[in-house]
Amino acid sequence: MHSAHRAPALAHFSTLVAMETFLATALTAAFWVGVLKIIWIDMLLSGDNAVVIALAARSLPPPQQRKAILLGAGFAIVLRVVLTLVAAKLMQLPFLHLAGGLLLLWIGAGLLKSDSTADADEQTPAGNGSMAAAIRTIVLADVVMSLDNVIAVAATAGGDLVLLMFGLAVSIPLMIFGSTIMIKLMTRYPWIVPAGAALIGWVAGETIAGDASLEHIVAQYPAVKYIAAAVGATLVLAMGTYLRKRHATVATTDSAKAVTASPGASKIS
Repeated sequence: MHSAHRAPALAHFSTLVAMETFLATALTAAFWVGVLKIIWIDMLLSGDNAVVIALAARSLPPPQQRKAILLGAGFAIVLRVVLTLVAAKLMQLPFLHLAGGLLLLWIGAGLLKSDSTADADEQTPAGNGSMAAAIRTIVLADVVMSLDNVIAVAATAGGDLVLLMFGLAVSIPLMIFGSTIMIKLMTRYPWIVPAGAALIGWVAGETIAGDASLEHIVAQYPAVKYIAAAVGATLVLAMGTYLRKRHATVATTDSAKAVTASPGASKIS
């Protein structure tokens, strides 16, 4: 009987203690300095993620774009939480950044190619498969590109769970609103698309150079990081251009075959 009354009382007491701890933390100057630092870090490091989301969602019809952005960003944030919890150990794994950088190179080239597909097939609405592919691209790219963001926020939070969660919460609207604006800009200024793909390649090069297995080389020759970034941007543009041309050739050949095989064409001949 006593234990039944004691359980709610203990739960209430625990809630009060948690609230007092939060208020004690939130009222300190150090907490608000940490908040400002995290907002600044998110603003600086969420830009490239917004570009990836915009590039991936741009080929979808407008009604599906917002859905792909929300779902992709949602899944990505969940994975960011997991990454944040194991950030320190992840950074020590050899070849993790190397693999992530190579994946980003392919994603960047693929996005440049898919942009030409969208331009060629503007009149054809994208199906569910296209949206699934866009969400998959958003999640994969964001996980790789968020490593620097996650580490920076985790280091700034200094183990403070409230600050950590705040950092993750701030990054969500930045990604969603940033990518929505980027889609509009890409529609108005087409040159932003290859520039965005080059940015992904640049980040891929930096990610590869930041691998634990290359740490001693980069420490000895700091310029390696910038050379790798420039090579990454060049590779994405070169691979993307090649894939676009190949896709255009295949599309032209298929169209010619379809015209030749049509009943009207056989009657004319």
